[in-house]
Amino acid sequence: MADGRTNGTAVTGLGLVTPAGLGVEENWERVLSGRSCATRDPALGELSVDFSCRVPGFDAGELLGGFAGWQLERFVQLAIVASRMAVADAGWDSTTWDGTRVGVVLGNSLGGAATFAEQHDTLRERGPDKVSPLLVTKYMPNMVAGYVAIDCGARGPSLVTATACASGATAIGTARDLLRSGVCDIVLAGASESALTPTVMAGLCKMGALSKSGEAPEHAGKPFDAERDGFVAAEAAGVLVLEREADARARGATIRALVSGYGSSSDAHHATAPHPEGEGIERALRAALADAGVAPSDVRHVNAHGTATAMNDLVEGRMLRRVLGDAPLVTSTKGVTGHALAAAGAIEAAYTVLAVQHGTVPPTANLKNPDPAIELDVVSGEPRTTPVDVAVSTSLGFGGHNAALVITAA
Repeated sequence: MADGRTNGTAVTGLGLVTPAGLGVEENWERVLSGRSCATRDPALGELSVDFSCRVPGFDAGELLGGFAGWQLERFVQLAIVASRMAVADAGWDSTTWDGTRVGVVLGNSLGGAATFAEQHDTLRERGPDKVSPLLVTKYMPNMVAGYVAIDCGARGPSLVTATACASGATAIGTARDLLRSGVCDIVLAGASESALTPTVMAGLCKMGALSKSGEAPEHAGKPFDAERDGFVAAEAAGVLVLEREADARARGATIRALVSGYGSSSDAHHATAPHPEGEGIERALRAALADAGVAPSDVRHVNAHGTATAMNDLVEGRMLRRVLGDAPLVTSTKGVTGHALAAAGAIEAAYTVLAVQHGTVPPTANLKNPDPAIELDVVSGEPRTTPVDVAVSTSLGFGGHNAALVITAA
C-alpha cells in the first residue's frame, strides 16, 4: 500500500443512525430542513425535562437479527448498523478485505447506562443470583469497538476514545493517525451513544445542561440564539470509513471528502465549563489548520459544537470570530439532532463532509433571535448553497477536552 505519511485521508463511506433518520439520505434531508427532532419521551415522564431526541424506527431485531435484540446494548446496536452502512457506502465487502489491516476507532462515554441501571435495580429487588451474566459486557464502553470489529472482521487495532462530547472527533483524528503511520489501510472511525435513561437525564438537568423550555419540544435547543437555555439530549451513531487518499483513488473509490487536519487540546480549567476565553479549543483549531496546511482565511464553513448552552456558544462563537473572522458560514446541527454527547463529533463530522461534497451549508434550527454578542454569520432558516472547499468541525467535551477537524474537498 502507499506511504500514508505523504497522502491525505479519504472519506469513502458514511453511516448515520441518528434522530434525523437511518442512513445518509434521510439525515441530510432532515438536517437541511432545519426541523428539530425533539419529541416528548415516555421514558422520561417523571422528570422536569421530559423530551429528547431518539432514533426513530430503529428495530434491532429487524436490522441485525439473531441475538442482537437482547445480547447487545443499544449503543452497540446503533454502531453496528452505522458501520455496516459505512462499509457498504465505501464499496467494500468485509468478507474479502485483509482484516489484519483494518482498524476500528469509536468514541463512547456512558456505555450501557440503561443496562447498569436495570441490573442495579435487579440486585436490590431480587438479589445477586438474578443479576445478568451479560451485565459487564453490555455495560463496558469498549464493547462498541469490540462488537463492530467482530461484526466486520476487523483484526487491526480496536480502540475506544472517551473524551466526552469530543469523543467522535477524537476517534476520527486517532484513526487518521493510524493510517498515516502505516499501521492500518482502512479504519472505521466515529462514535456511538445511547444513554437517555432517567438517571443520566436527571443528572444532566441538575447540572444545568438541558433546555427546560416550556414550549413544545421541537422549539427547545436554540444554538447561538439570545434565548438559548441548554441542549436537548440525543442518541446517535456515526461511522466514517477512512482510507489513504492514494489507496482510495487506486481502487477507484468515490471519495466524499478528505480529513486534512486534526488538532486536540485540554483546557485544564474546569470539569464542565469551557475556558472563558476559549483558549483550549483555539489551540486545537489552530493545530488542525496547521496540520491541514490551510490558513484561517481559507475556511468557508464551520459546523460548530454549538450546544445551545449560554457559556459554550458565547465562548466558542467569540473564539471562531477571533481565529476565522466573520466570513465562514457557521451552523450547529444540534438544533436538529439534539446533542448526542460522545457521538456528536462523529455525526457532525459526517454532516461537514456532506456540506463539502454538496456545497451546501445546513441551517441552525430554532435560531430566531441571534445573540448580538456572537458576531458570526450563523445560517438560519434555509440552507445556503455555496462552494465549500475547506470546512471545520469543532468539538468540546466535559473535562476540558477539545478537538477540531479540517475537512476539504476531494
